[in-house]
Amino acid sequence: MSHDAAMPTAMLSVHDVMPRTLSAVAEVLALIEELELVRPTLLIVPGLGWKADQLEQLRAWAAQGYPLAAHGWIHRARRVRGFRHRVHSALISRNAAEHLALSRQQLLALMRRSYHWFARVDLPRPSLYVPPAWALGDLSLQDLNRLPFDTVEVTQGLIDTRTGRTRLMPLVGFEADTAARALALSAWNRSQIAVAQRMRQPLRVGIHPNDLSLRLAEPLRQLLRDLANQPANRVDTRRSAA
Repeated sequence: MSHDAAMPTAMLSVHDVMPRTLSAVAEVLALIEELELVRPTLLIVPGLGWKADQLEQLRAWAAQGYPLAAHGWIHRARRVRGFRHRVHSALISRNAAEHLALSRQQLLALMRRSYHWFARVDLPRPSLYVPPAWALGDLSLQDLNRLPFDTVEVTQGLIDTRTGRTRLMPLVGFEADTAARALALSAWNRSQIAVAQRMRQPLRVGIHPNDLSLRLAEPLRQLLRDLANQPANRVDTRRSAA
């Protein structure tokens, strides 16, 4: 990976920030803070009946400098819609690919609702949207340009909604709750890290709340330790103290 201090070599994100995952998210953030890594983006799922104290925790994280992003509405597909969704569900997402169950108009309404929820609960408006399981569904670049988000993240990389250009960026993940998923993700992660190193590109690291207790917990911890050895990935503690 690149060692250019002007360009971070990793972009961290913590997915599926929901009322029921807050304690696990806090554990992930504690590890990242211990390693003095740059603060990850927190991917918030808005439509899940947040309580006042849980919203206060989100506000506290935002005040501490954690960027917030919108992450679907309920993070659950109510039905499987079509062949592509069936394959995606079986191989990758199970019932998490919320977008794949919805029509174009439903998706536009969902993403707008997700965006406006943040202001309603006194949180910073998000500039980034990440569809659950990185599955965007039936939306065109013209559709994205009509939405209030500046950037949409998909498996391939980051889409600039104003220009329609996608910045290709390698992605690794660690949500492996079965041996087969652990094997597949390990192979995928090796290939993606190799691409990041060869192309001198930042590496996206997607962390799910329970990853530290799943089968790839140690590879995740090791990757975070390796990233912490690169100054570009570390928080400037002098600036933070100031």
